[in-house]
Amino acid sequence: MKPISIWAANAQSEFTDLEPLAIIDTDEIKLEAYLSSDSFLLVYKWPDQSTSCFRTAFSASGNLWFVSREKKGSSTIYKLESSTFTYTVNIQFPESPLALFRYTVVVRPKLNLLIKFWPKDILSFNKRGTITDNGDIHTNQKGTRSGIIFFNSGIAGSVFYFQNLTAINDYFQQTETSAADTVGGSWPEVGFSLPSGEKPLLKNLSYTVSDAFITLNKEAVTKISDISTRYLDQLANTYLVIPRPERVYHNWLDTVENGLNDLLYHKGCWTFGGGHTYLNAYVADYKTPPEIMVQLAVLLPMMDYVAWKGEKNHQLIDELKAGIASFYQEDMGTIVRWLPALESQLDHSEEQKTPRVMDSWYLHHPLMNLARLAEKGEPEARDILMNSIDYVIRVAHKFKYEWPVFYQMDTLHIIKAETSEGEGGEKDVPGTYADLMLRVWKITGEKKYFEEAVKSAEHLKGLGFNIFYQANNTAYAAGALLRLYKETSKQVYLDLSYDCLAGIFNNVQLWECDYGHAKNFPTFFAVFPLKDAPYTAAYEEQEVYAALHDYLQQAEGIDILPSVRLLISEFVRHMLGRVAYYYPPMLTEDMLVKKTKTGEIDPKLWIALEDLHDGWEQNGEVGQEVYGAGIAFGVIPKQYFKVPGEDFTIFCDYPVKGFKLRKDTVSLTPDGDPALYCRIIILTEGNSGDHEFMVTDSLKSSELKPLKSNSKLIEYQLNGGQSIKIKWQVKKKARTI
Repeated sequence: MKPISIWAANAQSEFTDLEPLAIIDTDEIKLEAYLSSDSFLLVYKWPDQSTSCFRTAFSASGNLWFVSREKKGSSTIYKLESSTFTYTVNIQFPESPLALFRYTVVVRPKLNLLIKFWPKDILSFNKRGTITDNGDIHTNQKGTRSGIIFFNSGIAGSVFYFQNLTAINDYFQQTETSAADTVGGSWPEVGFSLPSGEKPLLKNLSYTVSDAFITLNKEAVTKISDISTRYLDQLANTYLVIPRPERVYHNWLDTVENGLNDLLYHKGCWTFGGGHTYLNAYVADYKTPPEIMVQLAVLLPMMDYVAWKGEKNHQLIDELKAGIASFYQEDMGTIVRWLPALESQLDHSEEQKTPRVMDSWYLHHPLMNLARLAEKGEPEARDILMNSIDYVIRVAHKFKYEWPVFYQMDTLHIIKAETSEGEGGEKDVPGTYADLMLRVWKITGEKKYFEEAVKSAEHLKGLGFNIFYQANNTAYAAGALLRLYKETSKQVYLDLSYDCLAGIFNNVQLWECDYGHAKNFPTFFAVFPLKDAPYTAAYEEQEVYAALHDYLQQAEGIDILPSVRLLISEFVRHMLGRVAYYYPPMLTEDMLVKKTKTGEIDPKLWIALEDLHDGWEQNGEVGQEVYGAGIAFGVIPKQYFKVPGEDFTIFCDYPVKGFKLRKDTVSLTPDGDPALYCRIIILTEGNSGDHEFMVTDSLKSSELKPLKSNSKLIEYQLNGGQSIKIKWQVKKKARTI
């Protein structure tokens, strides 16, 4: 057996001699409560008589004693004391179709106390009462992601543990500690532990030190696809019962015009070279040559926004289109990352800042966008795409559909094979390659491209959570796999898409950081760009948002996991109010770094920062990313719906399906889960104040009453999947005599 800590050894020495203090149970779960010398334990016995032990209250000084037990509604509340703390342990069984329980622990120090150590709160014992190392951790928290650990307890069953880190903010704030890497551990001591602080908890103040939600499943899970689907299902089920922050409406219609104006006229956004002007990647970064990904990352959503407005063109679109062909290299027969006319400026400071060096995902991403342009009827984009596609296939064959991190484009020599030792290369690139091949297949009708997509997708099998390399590319891979499932009806592709989605939702922050600088901006449901990234990133969030929107559209008529609909829809809902805080004018200057890695920050500029950090760190360390300008352009066409001939606009903060217009009536259905709700807002500024609106449930034909109504908007609350009709007429004006 692996070595164990003295705290685990102490628990083991006492465990077999303890008598239950009480039994707390429901039809699904039976917990036994035990009081040891230093811990108040909740113990679950598996069918094979092994046990999982959850340490709630802990006394580092020992001498923990029982005070009282009280039943309050669905709660069982224990009061305990030690020489240093009083404790309140609240045990609940939230309403759930799964075997789920919750314990919340509040401590009150008897004197000012420094916390220098706190043990993990889960131990596993075999039927003889000995700590066992027969466990398998599927995933656990990394950095400031969700406080999750998901593991098999031997062969007896699995445990999905979610620590509601939002509840512990007062502790983090007072001790000036971070929630990062607090949930995890190494078998057999796993779970959550308080970080040690340099500042004390204050006498006679109360602090929540744990708020854990635990789901127990009597079947261990070993098959990769089953791990992903169980993770998604149990995460969604837990999501329904955890406290969640509300979101206020953010007016993207104002934000988009601010951003567009700054993008057009701020000199720090542009570079001239090779006869054209190009967007910089970062504000005031004049040293690095323009990149093709940057131009297309702004161009595509900008075109969608202009079409949404009902306009035919825009000077920004013309400017960006004019320079795309300059990234094509005739001698290699492909597009390249850096503008060839200025590639001599590359300073070789990083592997990729060298002429003709390619980051594997970076070749496919702009070509996917060129394919989207070709689908929109852009002939030049199609030509560049098709002139590059043979090179892309040659690279795939050279690397046997398993791409390294960096390679030399002209020789295909591998410069960096692995993300880190033993981790392999960019494992989601087979999915983006499949996405690209499927798009080219649709454009050309040539089956060889479909066959390439199938061959590439095969290399995602068996990876599970490890598919995830970069969030946006993993999201695009999920969509490609769903399309393969639709074309072939092979369940393996749908399962692989769930592997991708599990990887994405395993890299989000399902808690609200409310300490340090993060008190001033929301963090709930933020997405991290890489599995080891220490910050969330604007561009990757926007691309994940777009890709997951597309995933639900592709899934219409398919019986996908309800948990997937729930999680995607809720991500969209929270993202809409949250990502506006990447814009510096939404923050205060003390929250921004003084010196960035790339370029400069203009705090008045409506161009997004690349990075938002843990609350104790300043933001914008990487820079102010021009290619993040697509956020607002991308949001508006998906969430705001114009009605031709009318001056009101309909907004929904869930993805919408089935939007139809018939004369004076709009019908639509928000996606999502019926257990949760979204908002529909009719924006009535302008002459639309002269309209009367009636919103009815399409199935029940009953009129819905607004939650809020004023001269600017009318707001309604709907459940996920609730179809409605919005009917309007001009108000009848009183006749004057």
